[in-house]
Amino acid sequence: MALTGRTALIAALGSLPVGVLAPSWAGMLAVNAPLSLAILCDYALAAPVRTLQFTRSGDTSVRLGDAADVQLTVTNPSRRTLRALLRDAWPPSSRLPGTEQASSRHRLTVPAGERRRLTTSLRPTRRGDRHAERITVRSYGPLGLAARQGNHEVPWTVRVLPPFTSRKHLPSRLARLRELDGRTSVLTRGEGTEFDSLREYVPGDDTRSIDWRATARQTTVAVRTWRPERDRHILIVLDTGRTSAGRVGDVPRLDASMDAALLLTALASRAGDRVDLLAYDRRLRAQVQGRSARDVLPAVVNALAPLEPELVETDAHGLAATALARAPRRSLIVLLTSLDAAPIEEGLLPVLPQLAQRHTVLVASVSDPHVARMATTRGTIEGVYEAAAATQTQSQRSRTAEQLHRHGVTVVDASPDTLAPALADAYLALKAAGRL
Repeated sequence: MALTGRTALIAALGSLPVGVLAPSWAGMLAVNAPLSLAILCDYALAAPVRTLQFTRSGDTSVRLGDAADVQLTVTNPSRRTLRALLRDAWPPSSRLPGTEQASSRHRLTVPAGERRRLTTSLRPTRRGDRHAERITVRSYGPLGLAARQGNHEVPWTVRVLPPFTSRKHLPSRLARLRELDGRTSVLTRGEGTEFDSLREYVPGDDTRSIDWRATARQTTVAVRTWRPERDRHILIVLDTGRTSAGRVGDVPRLDASMDAALLLTALASRAGDRVDLLAYDRRLRAQVQGRSARDVLPAVVNALAPLEPELVETDAHGLAATALARAPRRSLIVLLTSLDAAPIEEGLLPVLPQLAQRHTVLVASVSDPHVARMATTRGTIEGVYEAAAATQTQSQRSRTAEQLHRHGVTVVDASPDTLAPALADAYLALKAAGRL
């Protein structure tokens, strides 16, 4: 038998999607037919959600700690005005804690046949790729008593790049590089440096740089200038095994190594050297090879962005074989890894001779400044035990570094804040000594 009157209205309202009606209205439907009719009409006049069209634009990359803006254009092709609450969902790590709701929810009104643009601000808290999740739209009727709701998938990816905080050290290292290039007086030169030009002597120049034959042919004292050889090959190797997952303070060891790799890449490319990169644990995780001086730094930044430590023991033999394959001629191999005794003695030392025989090897590692502070602790029993443990740890690292030195390896062991400039200084020292 067909339903009529209030019974039919209640049945119609009961067929609406779950969540369309506010809970406060549920108990009133059976007793207030005019209000129920208003709600039903309001629902019928709400703009449809399924036919809405979306397009995205805006930032596709951002440095960690900076803000990115992603625009969402909403087109309403229906004949009804869209009055909606829209949620543009992104992963929690795309925003600072406590700002998710404020930055992802938008109220908008889009007349029939028109479009509106919304902006979602992101401030990621982690490196890597951040993918847009679904868009939820709740379309209200003119009275705001009922609404239609639906979801849409509109893909977009923002790549969060390493912050490169060590770039503040680049100007001072470039100034030192200009000295090595012969633009100012060079006090020492190695067997790998090249004669650049002659210039007039100025007070303060090293007298060993005076060219007496050239001086005899002219009325002023002539000084030779030298520059390091260019177009050397630098291979940066990042160990992404389990030791790189350890945190020193609030920074993972891998992130500190990345920052040092970026500063070295920027400096070496400006010095005219060719820079390649590979990240390895048990397999190749990332690589940059054969890029020009202009393109290598952006390529390295992009390759490092999604890189995460792997909780596996690094295959030292595979790492050495991969490095040798990427460096067929004599190169500077910079290995960013841990100086812990066990990984070095069991992994790196057995394969080190084949690397050091063909290449100049530099090992850089992140040390924990908290260990140095523990070593000075006194006054309590707990403090004495902490100092003893810290001293033992420092002694083990010193013995490991000495073992590497005996194989001709240059070792840089520094805290996260000083590793990048220390590695850059070691590179410049090798260049000045003519060892590249």
